[in-house]
Amino acid sequence: MSVEKIAGSVAVVSGANRGIGRALVEELLTAGASKVYAGARNPDSLDDLRETWGSRVVALKLDVTEPEDVGRAATSAADATILFNNAGVAGTVGTSITDPDALAHARHEMEVNYFGVLALSSAFAPVLARNGGGAVVNVASVAGLVNFPLFQTYSASKAAVHSVTQALRTGLSSQGTFVAGVYPGPVDTEMARDVPMEKTSARDVARAILRSLEAGEEEIFPDPVSQQMGAMFLEDPKGLEQATAAMAAGEEAA
Repeated sequence: MSVEKIAGSVAVVSGANRGIGRALVEELLTAGASKVYAGARNPDSLDDLRETWGSRVVALKLDVTEPEDVGRAATSAADATILFNNAGVAGTVGTSITDPDALAHARHEMEVNYFGVLALSSAFAPVLARNGGGAVVNVASVAGLVNFPLFQTYSASKAAVHSVTQALRTGLSSQGTFVAGVYPGPVDTEMARDVPMEKTSARDVARAILRSLEAGEEEIFPDPVSQQMGAMFLEDPKGLEQATAAMAAGEEAA
């Protein structure tokens, strides 16, 4: 199965107005993508990208939880060759799974982080098939490999992304679509503002994602923390769970 090259590609990026999504748009264009459909709930938040890059950026009104938006995006971006499922949300940092508000956080996170990925992937699967197969890239999280005590419900939603990535890899293989999962650690974005860990810039993460995609890597660990934790997960999943819990306990005791 061939991997779509960045140069000359036509990409769709959800959650493109900030963080990793915005960095992906800029790095895709810098690397030679012919066009990027940038999706955001408020397309006006993409005005500066359109001013900088001109017609190579096409703004899409895209709330991944709204079927009408998803359907219109697939129709508008009929020439797409790469789909980046990047849109994501996280509940309050430190909310316990037993907190009365946890269920509401979990429902919202699953709607965006999991069902949004599934909806966009399903809508764009025939588009990618018509355009030669292309690629689907799901931005999950290293927190989807082990539950982070600071993000308990968010971790569960990203574990669902990890699972659906595997399902898409199987389900789309017959049409020649390459499927990659991305598992970042702490990234310097608004979402991770309150995370008490050293963070990697969104620009560096985006560059690493594109390099790994062109190299044909199915599991992408784009920063030092994710690389370390990814290696631990592959070698000893239970050991990673225990180490993460111990780290959190140490922080709380400090």
